Amino acid sequence: MRRCVRGVLVVLALCGSLVPAVSARAVAEERAAPVPLERLFDNVAVSDDSRPAEADFDGSGASLSAQDLTAAGWTPGRALTVQGARLTWPERQPGEPDNVRATGQDVRVAGRGDALAFLVAGTGGTEAGGPGTITYANGSRSGYRLSAPDWRTGPLATKAVALPHINTPGGQLAGQARLYVVTVPLAPGRAVTSVRLPSAAGLHVFAMSVRTATRGWTGSWTTATGGYATVGPWTERTLRLVVHTSAGGPRVRVRFDNTFASAPVRIGSTTVAVQASGAASRGAPVALAFGGAAGVTIPAGGQAYSDPLGFSVPADANLLVSFHLPGTVAAAPVHGLAQQRSYVSEPGDHAADGTAGAYTSVITRWPLLAGVDVSGGPGSVVLLGDSITDGDKSTPDANRRWPSVLAARLLTQSTVPRYGVLNLGVSGNRVATDRYPGDGVSTDTAGVSALHRFDRDVLAQPSARTAVVFEGVNDLRWGASAEQLVAGLRELAARGHARGLRMLAATILPCEGEARCTAAVDAERGVVNEWIRDGGVFDGVLDFDAVVRDPQQPSRMLPAYDSGDHLHPGDAGLAALADSVDLGLLRP
Repeated sequence: MRRCVRGVLVVLALCGSLVPAVSARAVAEERAAPVPLERLFDNVAVSDDSRPAEADFDGSGASLSAQDLTAAGWTPGRALTVQGARLTWPERQPGEPDNVRATGQDVRVAGRGDALAFLVAGTGGTEAGGPGTITYANGSRSGYRLSAPDWRTGPLATKAVALPHINTPGGQLAGQARLYVVTVPLAPGRAVTSVRLPSAAGLHVFAMSVRTATRGWTGSWTTATGGYATVGPWTERTLRLVVHTSAGGPRVRVRFDNTFASAPVRIGSTTVAVQASGAASRGAPVALAFGGAAGVTIPAGGQAYSDPLGFSVPADANLLVSFHLPGTVAAAPVHGLAQQRSYVSEPGDHAADGTAGAYTSVITRWPLLAGVDVSGGPGSVVLLGDSITDGDKSTPDANRRWPSVLAARLLTQSTVPRYGVLNLGVSGNRVATDRYPGDGVSTDTAGVSALHRFDRDVLAQPSARTAVVFEGVNDLRWGASAEQLVAGLRELAARGHARGLRMLAATILPCEGEARCTAAVDAERGVVNEWIRDGGVFDGVLDFDAVVRDPQQPSRMLPAYDSGDHLHPGDAGLAALADSVDLGLLRP
């Protein structure tokens, strides 16, 4: 069709204005018939290292390396899951058109879900984007705005994958080429039929799909990846990770994340069981599958969901998720502070072992495993936080983090649905500044900023209904102003509201007595807390400051709630936070 239209336009150019009505009609017919994205590909982004001149991604001859993509596991036709969305890397060879420059084309897309996902990058040195339109099966439409960071200068913290080289006709350059997955909201419950791309210079689209992975599931446990760190190295070992559920259900699936990685990772046989004690299971562990196979290879930056398994997951219980690593893993995405002992086996595949004998080493981090979901259920409450939400200074192995106490409380009441509670606290995390840069092996596992991880950690969670933002003390302790912190919190609220989430904020706790909690920091904390309490931006307030502060010294925590470092509450203080939550605020 497009070739025919171009032919018509050539004839019109030759014949002057003899048939202008035919031209208009042909263009209208072309726009009225959306086609699959790959039929619109008009740009070549990928070149073989030996033939770099065959591609020109950015208009100046630069391109992505096919060899780098292969090393990352991004091979032609490969299905990739990022932010819960399943996307396919174009099935094109180096030198063939593999992306479309967005100029308002209508693309055929089908599905029903919570978001539309785009695999994109901008060229031109700045973020590229603009408005587009989504059309639904019932004839209705909704608008969206798509923005793609630049492929060479965009933030590493939000990229899907970074490649180590850039090909040019003059030779290969050492410089990180970035690709991004960006999602935009869909009208709830409506089936998508087509999407009109923005008309935006420098916006390139490689793939797009409707995100369906969140439908029909409730998050029971999750954790946030705080960095990419040295581990083991583990060769032919089995990891048995202990995680604590919130909601229960009759079916289960688990999610592994290869976030921040530069190379694929192979997950072998995987099982799930209820913990008896230590590394021993109650009953025989049950095998999980991935697309019907016993294991899965996860590309750099990707995710893998197991197939749904009929397995009764109890609420408020410890599960053992065991997975064999058939190769050598020397670095992995990790959550740095688990406050929970997990186990590593002697060499061999011990995922099916019900006994603890092979598990001779202990770890206190959660590598690779990022989620446990149960079927059905009322959805989840997502808690975005720092070390206080992470459970720092709570009793290890006792599940006394305030999110765990809140989850247990929800199970014994009937005021609101018994939501899953998802703990996305990262120790050391900040609202507006990255601690971990978002790429490379690092000893810092305090994560990218809340602003940079919000889409991945909050918006992509299954059936999220309400989000609580409880962060900011680290920003203030390390020099951010109240004005800067308020701007970050305001942006988080707006982004959550745009996706239909109920957004709550918790006030920042007092911390006088800790080395960095100066009088100046406390003054800034007071400004932020008053802004939170004044309302108008968030849908409700959890006044945690009022719960734990000493009435005689409001800049300090009550001694009964203080863990001893004056920054983190102990078990009693964390329980007081959870018990203070007005459960009615959690209802969407």
